Amino acid sequence: MIEWEFRAADLAGLRFAHSPMAEVAASAFALRGGSAGWLPASWRSRVTTSLPARPTFRAVLLGPRGYLPDFLTPVPRTARPTLADELAEVAATPLDQVAEEVLAGWAGHDAPPEIDRFARDPRNGLADLLDEIRGYFTVAVRPLWPRLRAAADAEIATRARAASERGARMLVHGLHTKVDWDGSALLLRYPDKQGRWTLDGHDLTLLPTGFAGTEVYALTGSPTGRSLWYAPRGFGNLWTPDGADRPLSALLGPTRAAVLELLAAPHCTRDVAERLGLAAGTASHHLTTLRDAGLAATERAGRRLLYQRTRLGDQLAEADAHPDAGGPAGESSAAAG
Repeated sequence: MIEWEFRAADLAGLRFAHSPMAEVAASAFALRGGSAGWLPASWRSRVTTSLPARPTFRAVLLGPRGYLPDFLTPVPRTARPTLADELAEVAATPLDQVAEEVLAGWAGHDAPPEIDRFARDPRNGLADLLDEIRGYFTVAVRPLWPRLRAAADAEIATRARAASERGARMLVHGLHTKVDWDGSALLLRYPDKQGRWTLDGHDLTLLPTGFAGTEVYALTGSPTGRSLWYAPRGFGNLWTPDGADRPLSALLGPTRAAVLELLAAPHCTRDVAERLGLAAGTASHHLTTLRDAGLAATERAGRRLLYQRTRLGDQLAEADAHPDAGGPAGESSAAAG
């Protein structure tokens, strides 16, 4: 077990974000793990088939040590960065740091040419890596991006509401089955690791990451901060084509179930219509029905009427989210799973 120092006072510096690069890296961990049962075979096959065209990506992120260079996962500076935002920050990494961290991933192993190149020409090695990350994102992550972002938004909104109702401790309470908090430290149940870490003067950023799956990753080596990656609730539903075979859809109908899931965060009628591709009248009908059933409540924000799930709505939605368990994930230079 790892004890990661995190006192009650540290809650003041806690923040949430959703990172495209965290999804890229976590998906590579899951792909490398091989037996992550929650990943659909169709996704794995599509992504694996694309890897030969990305030899630098494969060598750096899928190397023999299960190592992830810290410079690839800077802690987001904003809550909702784009991939371009994060790759711009990665591109600004000092080249000596790039070379050192990439080569460290192959220490003790015979490195392929794509890795050796970083010792001689880190500038162009990094340029190729960034280009291949963009290509990988297009194949592996972009098709799921709206759902990944929505799941992260819902997770953040749910925790914010719980904290407002039950106290700030709810921001970290029940994050993951492998994580607990005793008021002075986050307890990370890694079976093969022991020790005690500190925040080293940094704030902690929590990153709901759909591709984290059944694992949790603690990143302690980034110069831009400290972060913890974990899957938002219901991550196993991200790959369900339309949710039609899920209990909540059977109860409410697939469209109304989708509206209820969206209401983990406040939305107006127009927001719901745009997010789900509905006519405004249809969205209004579903919202009114959920409100009348006690599953949603309304609140005025200026001229907008916002809908959000009630506690009963939360309970119904969360009861529908039962991700599969099991399957190892990889490690990174400062992450364990």
